[in-house]
Amino acid sequence: MGTKILIADDHKMFREGLHAMLDKEIGIDVIGEAENGHDIVQLAHKVNPEVIIMDITMPELNGIEATKQILNDNPSIKIIALSMHKDKSFVCKALSAGAMGYLIKDCAFDELADAIHSITANQIYLSKTIANIVVKDYVQKLEKNKDVSAPYILTTREIEVLQLLAEGQSNKEIAGKLCRSQKTIETHRRQICDKLGLHTVAELTKYAINEGLTSL
Repeated sequence: MGTKILIADDHKMFREGLHAMLDKEIGIDVIGEAENGHDIVQLAHKVNPEVIIMDITMPELNGIEATKQILNDNPSIKIIALSMHKDKSFVCKALSAGAMGYLIKDCAFDELADAIHSITANQIYLSKTIANIVVKDYVQKLEKNKDVSAPYILTTREIEVLQLLAEGQSNKEIAGKLCRSQKTIETHRRQICDKLGLHTVAELTKYAINEGLTSL
């Protein structure tokens, strides 16, 4: 027997079409269907599937809440959200609920098959459209928070000096490398320590490594 799968969607024609296509895929066995959130929660508890293909918008209980309840009962079940919604709020809610994949309903069947194989190997799978949304949202959050997040509190020059300090360079060596006076480097070093609340080379080195500024 292949990977045991349940399908949850409130459109009968869509469920039956998806069921028929998945039955042709080697290594996949569809063992049941449900038309609403309550039914899929009960069915998952009864038959213990490995993967559930979950519509987000369903009557009685939506796919997000159904995902939470199913995973609370059995965290080993893998869930792929399959939805017409591309809005990042739906994506974030599905992933936060525990879904390991998110696909748009107009995706090719081959992509769904790839998603099933990926999540059974404990890998997150996002369609290209959704991946772009997630990455852009992540970058926007970084930009929004960069004024308060390390290492953004340091200037470009201070980051450069910090890296060289962490790599074992002395103030004199850094001054020569950056074509600056030793006094200027000492000022940068003092400002770095003040901003970070660190005082020793060991502390600065540890900080630089944790922030990915050096691979030492």
